Amino acid sequence: MPKEYRTISEIAGPLMLVQQVAGVKYNELVEIELPDGSIRRGQVLEVSGDTALVQVFEGTAGLNLGTAKVRFLGRGLELGVSPDILGRVFDGLGRPRDNGPRIIPEKRLDINGYPINPTARDYPSEFIQTGISAIDGLNTMVRGQKLPIFSASGLPHSRLAAQIARQAKVPGTDTKFAVVFAAMGITFEEADFFISDFRRSGAIERAVLFLNLADDPAIERIATPRMALTAAEYLAYEKDMHVLVILTDMTNYAEALREISAARKEVPGRRGYPGYLYTDLATIYERAGRIRGKEGSVTQVPILTMPEDDKTHPIPDLTGYITEGQIILSRDLHRKGIYPPIDVLPSLSRLKDKGIGKGKTREDHADTMNQLYAAYARGKEAKELAAILGEAALSETDKLFSKFADEFEARYVKQGENEDRTIIQTLDLGWELLSMLPRGELKRIRDEYLDKYLPVKKEE
Repeated sequence: MPKEYRTISEIAGPLMLVQQVAGVKYNELVEIELPDGSIRRGQVLEVSGDTALVQVFEGTAGLNLGTAKVRFLGRGLELGVSPDILGRVFDGLGRPRDNGPRIIPEKRLDINGYPINPTARDYPSEFIQTGISAIDGLNTMVRGQKLPIFSASGLPHSRLAAQIARQAKVPGTDTKFAVVFAAMGITFEEADFFISDFRRSGAIERAVLFLNLADDPAIERIATPRMALTAAEYLAYEKDMHVLVILTDMTNYAEALREISAARKEVPGRRGYPGYLYTDLATIYERAGRIRGKEGSVTQVPILTMPEDDKTHPIPDLTGYITEGQIILSRDLHRKGIYPPIDVLPSLSRLKDKGIGKGKTREDHADTMNQLYAAYARGKEAKELAAILGEAALSETDKLFSKFADEFEARYVKQGENEDRTIIQTLDLGWELLSMLPRGELKRIRDEYLDKYLPVKKEE
């Protein structure tokens, strides 16, 4: 039975100081019992001698220094896991949110995870099909990768996240695929959108949802991605599933981290965020990967809204260092009515070359990808030139590239919210667009592929 303390000496915001404690550890779980018998939970943030600093999840309103009893439970935050978590909706602390029964756990896992030995890691190399051409064709995601989406306020990243969750699969295999979806600091409307979308499409059957609402405590927001990753690691490494983890919005997570850092009176770093923001984000992102000898894998798609659309803001900046590329959403494309508004030129998947080619997607994938990039970039340059000097300043070839850029955005980047394109459909669409250009301009594609795949133009 845990020892009880009635030695709360100070309460400030969500924090309280408990004195004359013994054997208390950092991150330990705490129960606070009020005189009416209600229980609040908390976590040890700091221990100094016989004094413990505790963050209370439900807040400290109504807590009385003299009458509240504090119990230290001797363990950190844990998630009870079993195969029954699939198809369920939980709150940010892993409690059922869908009025379903409580999970009878097969085991309880510490949400902070266990470090993976770097030598046991396997290199990500298998293609994951999201059904979205701008990702599959040009910024291919592979199993075990961490590929963030950099968005901005007002852009449809929630719809894109739901679409990826619905459509993602490892094609050509009968492997078990699951989605773990964690939302942090979202509104009730957004939570309702995600739950109803998953249920409507049937994706809920292979998904686990963790939803932390905007009015939930900040400390819960810090636990939410770790809860999700613990569930993902269990499904991947113990149940041999390929798990896609979608984390939205990492900006809300970092704001919660800053809030708690300020409450602890820590010295702030860049833009008021704690100096350990990089390390903290790394403890989340580095939980993606494949382990040698294990069937399953954890692939991560963190989504973050860049404050003031600023790529150099600490959150996107540090995320870019830790992860393997980024998919950037564009406000200009969104204004043009293009969904998903993925800006393919600054977007990048550093592992795309490992997941494409013969036996994975198709032999012509790498060549057509490079050619589409080059042609779109040249078309954008031509459009900029025309905006300054007028259409008459463009050569006939430049006009073709300018037209290509428009068609590329309208047909390749733009697609329906429920349109699930196979990789073959995406590659064929790329060839169809490239056939607008003279064959002599397609310098990045080998002749054998041009002969085999380039559509023959009909005579006028």
